[in-house]
Amino acid sequence: MPIKASELILNPDGSVYHLNLKPEHVAKTIIFVGDQDRVGQVSKHFDHIEFKTQKREFKTHTGTFKGNRISVISTGIGPDNIDIVLNELDALFNIDLKTRSPKEVLTSLNIIRIGTSGSLQKDIPVDSFLLSTHALDLNGMLHAYQINGIGNPDIEDAFIKHCHWPVNKSRPIVINNSKLLESKLESAAIFKGLTATAGGFYGPQGRILRLPLQDADLNSKMDSFNFKGIRITNLEMETSAIYGLSKLLGHHALSLNAIIANRAHGTFSENPLKSVENLITYTLNKIF
Repeated sequence: MPIKASELILNPDGSVYHLNLKPEHVAKTIIFVGDQDRVGQVSKHFDHIEFKTQKREFKTHTGTFKGNRISVISTGIGPDNIDIVLNELDALFNIDLKTRSPKEVLTSLNIIRIGTSGSLQKDIPVDSFLLSTHALDLNGMLHAYQINGIGNPDIEDAFIKHCHWPVNKSRPIVINNSKLLESKLESAAIFKGLTATAGGFYGPQGRILRLPLQDADLNSKMDSFNFKGIRITNLEMETSAIYGLSKLLGHHALSLNAIIANRAHGTFSENPLKSVENLITYTLNKIF
C-alpha cells in the first residue's frame, strides 16, 4: 500500500517537504548541527561542495572530505525538529519516492551531531568535549512511536526513583549510542557520559525567569544521579531524539558536544565559537 500524499509530503520538484532534498543530494555520512550558520563552519573544511540548499532552518551542504562524500544539515532546535529531519532523511534512502513504498533493501546512515551544551558536573570544564554514551529522553516525543526494545529499563527505573519523577509526566527513556561510531570518535581527550534531552530551554532545563518550576530541584537531582558509574553529564535538546529515532529506523548515531557552559559553577565559555570550531575539526578528522 503506497504511503498517502498527506503522510509523505513532497514538493513539486519531488524533493521531501521540509528538507527540500532529493536522494541524490545527501551522503550516507551526515553531520547534524543545530544552527544553520554552523553549516558553513563545517563545509568550509570540505575538499569541495557539490550541492547546497536551504528551506526554513534546514540548510544542507554536501561535498567531500579527504575524498569521502559527506553532508552537513542544520536541524534547528529541539526534538520536534529532529523528528522532521530524521524521518525525511530516512525517507530519502529507504522509501521509493515515486511509488511511495518502503524499499526491500534498507540503507543505514551514519549520523554525527556536533552540538553545544552545558555541563551539569563540576569536573567537566567549559570548552571541553563530551561524547554521549547514552541519552536520557525527558521530553516525551519518542512516546509517539512503538519504542519497545530501544530503552534501558534498569537505568530508567533508577532515575525515576531517584528524582521522584511525577506520574503525570512522560516516562523517561534511556537510549544507547552507536558503539561503531563511538569507537571511531572517542579519544583520551574527550569526556563521556549520559546526556539528558529536555523539551525546552528555560523551564525544562531548570531556568527561572518569571515562571515557577514544577520541580526546582530537578537539576540537582540529575547532578547526583549515578547508576553503576553512569552519571548525567550534560543537558541539551536533541540527542535523545536522534538516538531514539536512529535506533528505530536502523541508523548509527553519535552526539558530540562542545561544553560552553558549566551549570554547577555558573560559568560560560569566553570564546564559544572557538570551542565549536575545535570540535568540528576534531570530528571531521576522526570520522574517516
